[in-house]
Amino acid sequence: MTAKTYAWIDPQGLVGQTITTDADLSTLYAPDFVAACVDVTSVTPQPAQHWTATKSTAGVWSFATPVAATVSLATQAKNALTAAASATWEAYGMYGETTPADVVTYLKALQAIANGTDTTSTALPAAPTDLNGTTTTTTGSTT
Repeated sequence: MTAKTYAWIDPQGLVGQTITTDADLSTLYAPDFVAACVDVTSVTPQPAQHWTATKSTAGVWSFATPVAATVSLATQAKNALTAAASATWEAYGMYGETTPADVVTYLKALQAIANGTDTTSTALPAAPTDLNGTTTTTTGSTT
């Protein structure tokens, strides 16, 4: 017997796993499992785990790649703020130096997006080049 590839479709309509075998599935798995499997040997590209599986009213299966999860702008801002605050502390705060105005403006912009007071931004602001202290215009010691 020629090897065939099957996709097991879970109850949510996702490919749970794929199986390639030259054996009859009914000799390998329980009847309920076999009933949820679809022959995808000739499907190109081959569906993989987590792909969406849809059966048309005509009984034809179609498959789609998983949709990437989207991360909200507020969550992106929270993550960027955490990293930027840490970089600012390491570059300026630990040494008692004044944080440059552009870095403070950047941090405040991220905070406004993160806490929801800025509802008009559609992207994060660009990080200032002196965020990590490499090109700073502050006065004071430079250790």
